[in-house]
Amino acid sequence: MATSRRWLLLKILKVVDLLILSAAFLLAAVPVSHGVGVVSFAEFLSMRIKVENFFLFAGLLAVWHILFVCLGVYQSQRLVSRQEELARVFGATSSGTLCVGLLSLLFRIRMVTPTFVLVFWVLTTVTVLASRLALRFILEGIRRRGRNIRYVLMVGTNSRAVDFAQKIESKVESGYRVIGFVDEPWGGLAEFQKGPYRLVCDFQHFASFLRKTVVDDVVIGLPLRSYYEQSSVIAALCELHGIVVRFPHGLFNMKLARPRAEEFDGDPMITLSTGQMAGGPEVFKRILDVILSALGLLFLAPLFLIVAMLIKLESEGPVFFLQNRLGLNKRRFRIYKFRTMVADAERQQAALEHLNEQQGPVFKIQADPRITPLGRLLRKTSIDELPQLINVLRGEMSLVGPRPLPVRDYEGFDQDWQRRRFSVRPGITCLWQISGRNSIEFDKWMELDIRYIDEWSLWLDLQILAGTIAAVMKGTGAA
Repeated sequence: MATSRRWLLLKILKVVDLLILSAAFLLAAVPVSHGVGVVSFAEFLSMRIKVENFFLFAGLLAVWHILFVCLGVYQSQRLVSRQEELARVFGATSSGTLCVGLLSLLFRIRMVTPTFVLVFWVLTTVTVLASRLALRFILEGIRRRGRNIRYVLMVGTNSRAVDFAQKIESKVESGYRVIGFVDEPWGGLAEFQKGPYRLVCDFQHFASFLRKTVVDDVVIGLPLRSYYEQSSVIAALCELHGIVVRFPHGLFNMKLARPRAEEFDGDPMITLSTGQMAGGPEVFKRILDVILSALGLLFLAPLFLIVAMLIKLESEGPVFFLQNRLGLNKRRFRIYKFRTMVADAERQQAALEHLNEQQGPVFKIQADPRITPLGRLLRKTSIDELPQLINVLRGEMSLVGPRPLPVRDYEGFDQDWQRRRFSVRPGITCLWQISGRNSIEFDKWMELDIRYIDEWSLWLDLQILAGTIAAVMKGTGAA
């Protein structure tokens, strides 16, 4: 799509989304302000809006828009599957609804009740999803009729380039068409020429081909190690013609790392990362961490005081247990927990090593003799973990992420794939907590952490938080 048409479409989409938000907000407010029931059109028009509510609503519009931008809703969806686009929208509307709930708590907006939140979420999610499906249906129909097409020229005739071309042509609705391949004679060229694709020119005639042919995108599938000079010349020619150059993922045979384009002091770079992707979703995750941990510490302050008094009454020693743990990329920090053991518990651990019931390098004893009676209750209810909200607020942890391990446990790791769990900020809860906790073997625990990293999304975080509440209520796997 031409730049001007794409710009206009994005502007229309943004306006439509804000109109959907406004309409959903008003419609959700109707049953709340009149009690749940049928409201006449005249009653709807007679609703009064206070000045302070107007400014709060304007702030909500701004937050909603920023959230949609950060979560990639307004990025080009041409190369994105329908499922992935709908998942982005679902995550954005769900996160936006969560923001509405948080803002209502902060500013004590009485109108935002559970009924309001439910109605608002359903209306925004269904309507925005429907708008995206309708837009995709229209655009796909236009492209199937040969309009809004982008013509792709493949450089290289190896299996990776051919596979990429087949993937492009298997999705006619995306509007990409492969017009041919460019390569020089090599051992596999004869095999390539038996296939359905045609060789349009060699490297020597690449420039003249560009001058005479409609080309929108050039995909370089050559192995960079042996064809670096040719790839550089081709990229430079495309730059002169103003043609988009793309490199398919897999240049360095990475199986897990995900690439993204960045700049360092003006120099373009390709970054490969297996941890959480930087950008809008991670920023929003951090914002949620700060807001929820601050609210948690505020509302749980009376409970903290009661638990602190009970700990001091039960046994000698500090209220909090502080221990060095490994965080993001193995940074060391001091974790906060309510003390659940006797004061000299760490000094006694060496004498109890033979009782360790957990496989691998971690140390766990189901009936640990060092745990106090109150400590056993605190562990069963997971109240001992709540002070880690301080670590979350300080940026050392997140609400959701792989559990931070003691230095002693980390030194027992013997496989590098397990160390990838340190590529993200550790959390208070993760898949391990909702899958059995201490009843799970060490290798399975590590696999769950890696799965969390590979499948991470804001929606997954919300699912884990909800699952954690259920696990705590049942006392599942607690020690």
